[in-house]
Amino acid sequence: MKSRQKVWCPSLLPQPHYNTVNQSVTSEGLFRWFPMRVTYHREMKIKGLLDSLGVENFLPMHYEVVETKTRGKKRVLVPAIHNLIFVRSTQEFLTNLKMSNEGFAPMRYIMKRPVSKDDKSEIITVPDWQMNNFMRVASVQDDRVMFLDNNAYINKIGQRVKVIEGYFSGVEGVVKRINKNKRVVVQLEGLAAVAIAFVPARHLSII
Repeated sequence: MKSRQKVWCPSLLPQPHYNTVNQSVTSEGLFRWFPMRVTYHREMKIKGLLDSLGVENFLPMHYEVVETKTRGKKRVLVPAIHNLIFVRSTQEFLTNLKMSNEGFAPMRYIMKRPVSKDDKSEIITVPDWQMNNFMRVASVQDDRVMFLDNNAYINKIGQRVKVIEGYFSGVEGVVKRINKNKRVVVQLEGLAAVAIAFVPARHLSII
């Protein structure tokens, strides 16, 4: 088991490894996954700062072919979802970090829209089990997965399934039709969506 790293910044909080199944509680509150907006495509810079402090985070990446002036077309690893990064910590720690370190100024909480005028704004968080399920698919950086326009598939009805065999065994998602083909889509509602390119029907179990 890997030893926990200490975060040498305002609150000196230990950051648990991303495989932690149960949420951890510290004197400064509950460790949760916070999806954070990052302005002006600075998600890679924010990730570098978080990594340097030992703060657990997840930035989905994939390969894109880009045109360069000197080498022509080149395959490069880039963020799959721009202006978004997931951070696992406590709200108090993240707020202190944003206030005390100007490098984190581009990072913003994502707020849940109030249903009525009487409702209060609420910071969106993602449960550990749901985030772990998403990372199982979104951490793959080849053509076995495809990132989707989240809004395009949010209202599509589909059968909820669990992959029971193969590389993605244990992943839960919803079967949705994408470009005339059925795919298993893992979605964080309102945030991100990624699909497994192909899973044989015999490897799926209806939930």
